[in-house]
Amino acid sequence: MKLGFVSAILPDLSLDAVLQFASKESFSCVELMCWPVGEADRRYAGVTHIDVARLSEAQAEEIQSQVRDLGLTISGLGYYPNPLTPNPEEAQIAIDQLRRIIEAAPKLGVSVVNTFVGRDPARSIDENWPRFLEVWRPLIKLAEEHQVKIAIENCPMYFTGDEWPSGKNLAFCPAVWRRMFDEIASDSFGLNYDPSHFVWQFIEEEPALREFADKLFHIHAKDAKVSQNGLNDVGILGTPLQYHTPKLPGLGDVNWSRFFSLLSELNYTGPVCIEVEDRPYERDLCSRKGALRQSHRFLKQFSTPEL
Repeated sequence: MKLGFVSAILPDLSLDAVLQFASKESFSCVELMCWPVGEADRRYAGVTHIDVARLSEAQAEEIQSQVRDLGLTISGLGYYPNPLTPNPEEAQIAIDQLRRIIEAAPKLGVSVVNTFVGRDPARSIDENWPRFLEVWRPLIKLAEEHQVKIAIENCPMYFTGDEWPSGKNLAFCPAVWRRMFDEIASDSFGLNYDPSHFVWQFIEEEPALREFADKLFHIHAKDAKVSQNGLNDVGILGTPLQYHTPKLPGLGDVNWSRFFSLLSELNYTGPVCIEVEDRPYERDLCSRKGALRQSHRFLKQFSTPEL
């Protein structure tokens, strides 16, 4: 396993500055954000540390050289849009960017692309399914052709009013994973697993991770704190942020000792990247860097010597 972080929390730093920080703080890898250049439509979105639309062969070689010289690796290229949105223009932008990232990954020596499958939140899973297959079968085929793995995060993307009532990402639970991997059976299609999302969904993670161990391509390290007072007030039918809060690793309800023990049992040797989404630690750049340092110190206690 390699311990790294998700670059979305450092939007104000250049790629060079992100890599220099990672090396100085003894991280092993970084997941680099590859959103299209432009404004973001939500927090942690719109961060572009590699502009794949303008990436030349020479630039790709230069990035690889810098990463190697700093003793780092790129754990994956990250882009988390909604390719199944009912807005056709928005959906096409997402699909086109995903294709560009898949095609750019081999140039950068990267084998994993992290993303969401997307969802129309106003429709059921069954109603979304034909569109899911229409969009993702060709994307997975493209990934296979480029020897790239697509890792889908398990976040439901159900936090705000515009994501009501079902969220913007189908792949939030084992039942959907099972159906997804049965109908698009590919060694290039797997998971970017984040334990925090199972905490507030009240899903026990061990059975799921044992069943889908061969689909674990990438791990996000984020925590979540469930508020019983919040649940007493709104119940599980409230919007999720009414009864839980994203936290730094070690400040929430994830049992990290058990989690890393399970990863070890499953022979997981891939990246574990810290994802900071904890507002008290996001006041400024100094606070966000501090959040990464604090999370790094905490997670290292569970690490193998390779970390």
